[in-house]
Amino acid sequence: MLANVIFGVRDMKRATSFYDAIFTPLGYKRVSTGEKFTGYGPAEKANFFICMPRNGQPATAGNGTQVTVSAPDTAAVDKFHKAALASGGTCEGAPGYRPPEKKTSYAAYVRDPDGNKVMAVCSNPK
Repeated sequence: MLANVIFGVRDMKRATSFYDAIFTPLGYKRVSTGEKFTGYGPAEKANFFICMPRNGQPATAGNGTQVTVSAPDTAAVDKFHKAALASGGTCEGAPGYRPPEKKTSYAAYVRDPDGNKVMAVCSNPK
């Protein structure tokens, strides 16, 4: 259904460094870069972008807004979370099973340095 996702950021260098770090463990890579944007994806086509707002106003994070990215396994979720914290992000939910009693998904929640919320999830972990 979604063609792409875009998060506005205030500092491209800082944001690109953050997203390079958190997406690497998940198997996503930087596939396009411009002066005011960077695109990431699992292959050659970007479907997640960070950018400086076109209107020149400061980027703001949406309250209640979150993007979830798939992780290949629980180890990748753990690495995503660790990379986020090491790259200036904040924890919004440590790695663990969701819901804990069912163990149907393993996830972690972080906020990037601009306040955007990102979740990495491994569904039906083994």
